[in-house]
Amino acid sequence: MFSKGSKLYSISKMKCPQCQEGAFFVSHPYDLSKMGDIQENCECCGLKYSKEPGFYYGAMYVAYAIGVALFVTLWTSFNLFITNVSVGFQIFVIITSTVLLSPYIYALSKIIWANMFITYDKNAINKFKSQKNG
Repeated sequence: MFSKGSKLYSISKMKCPQCQEGAFFVSHPYDLSKMGDIQENCECCGLKYSKEPGFYYGAMYVAYAIGVALFVTLWTSFNLFITNVSVGFQIFVIITSTVLLSPYIYALSKIIWANMFITYDKNAINKFKSQKNG
């Protein structure tokens, strides 16, 4: 399931969707000066990450879906498992967790969006090396 070649591997490790070797982001999600910045090209297979200008605008829909899933998970957990908690505290926890997780959600939405359009190619690195040398 999380083995190399699956989209979940690329998403969980935040690696290149095509070769799953090179780094996708310039830095980790909580480096606020470079938050969400992606590499121009993969250092291992040469894949250009931005297909066109505005390619990652669609990742906003993915980020919205992740935010809704977070909200529903927390709200349901509070109401099913922790019954003696006020609504105000529930809202506080949901808002706080959303704010604290927002850099990670932003990065996660971009890598998920890229994986929706870029497929894994186990020979991508070899093709890149042969093009580079030849």
